[in-house]
Amino acid sequence: MTDSIKRQSIDSDRFDPDFVDRVVDAGADRIKTCIQCGTCSSVCPSGRRTAFRTRELMRKAILGLKDEVLSSPDLWLCSTCLTCLERCPRQIKVTDAIIIMRNMAVQEGYMLPQHKKVSQKLLDTGHAVPLDDANQEMRKELGLDEVPETVHSHRKALKDVQKLMDITGFKKLIERQGREE
Repeated sequence: MTDSIKRQSIDSDRFDPDFVDRVVDAGADRIKTCIQCGTCSSVCPSGRRTAFRTRELMRKAILGLKDEVLSSPDLWLCSTCLTCLERCPRQIKVTDAIIIMRNMAVQEGYMLPQHKKVSQKLLDTGHAVPLDDANQEMRKELGLDEVPETVHSHRKALKDVQKLMDITGFKKLIERQGREE
């Protein structure tokens, strides 16, 4: 019995022909020159430890599979180390494209629960790292001030940070994410 390759078609309603152009316009100007050589995937440190395949993500973006790209948890597996750019024979700014697509994903309501949690903590406290008893004790053991020089030690700065998050639209974006759960 021989295995054969079967043709698989993709429904045309899954394509957004303008998606890749929006990624290009946002700063990933060379993405369309990708030759699918696989160098990005082969050198990716995240890909060695996860299911992340940079090449697959880029291919889907070029094909205009916007919803597949933006809703993919793989989009968040990139560590932004820039190894793909360093090795790409076309000098495609893959990391920039991924960051652009992450921003698009959040704008469209796709965000991992862990990112929502950290973002909400940032909104509430002005800091993404909690200042709990364990962290204060660890700082003390390391010879550091128990309370770092952040909004934790400058409480009035929290209002300024929250104002910046409001002005930039970050607060509204994260609050919308919380409602979409």
